Amino acid sequence: MSEAEKMDVDSEGVDQPVSESTQTSKTKPKRFEIKKWTAVAFWSWDIAVDNCAICRNHIMEPCIECQPLAMTDTDNECVAAWGTCNHAFHLHCINKWIKTRDACPLDNQPWHLARCGR
Repeated sequence: MSEAEKMDVDSEGVDQPVSESTQTSKTKPKRFEIKKWTAVAFWSWDIAVDNCAICRNHIMEPCIECQPLAMTDTDNECVAAWGTCNHAFHLHCINKWIKTRDACPLDNQPWHLARCGR
């Protein structure tokens, strides 16, 4: 018995030399056939949290420092700041936090600003 006959593989697309013994031998059925394949994917927003962990306000609403100004001054905008750890805080809140401790409030890693804005 040849080595190719010992292995249980599907050899329809493989070019093999044709001999009398391989033509007369019985072909084995496939072990399985894929009838249907369904892919599953997960997604999430680009921010890890939707509340600022420092002031507990929603990240897209003004922080506690900007709330009194938001009632009278519509041009004043409170921006969010994302760190390299992908945690988001209000820029005013994280600036106050960094003055006392140079680490992310949530995971205690060194704070590095990745981007800020809306």
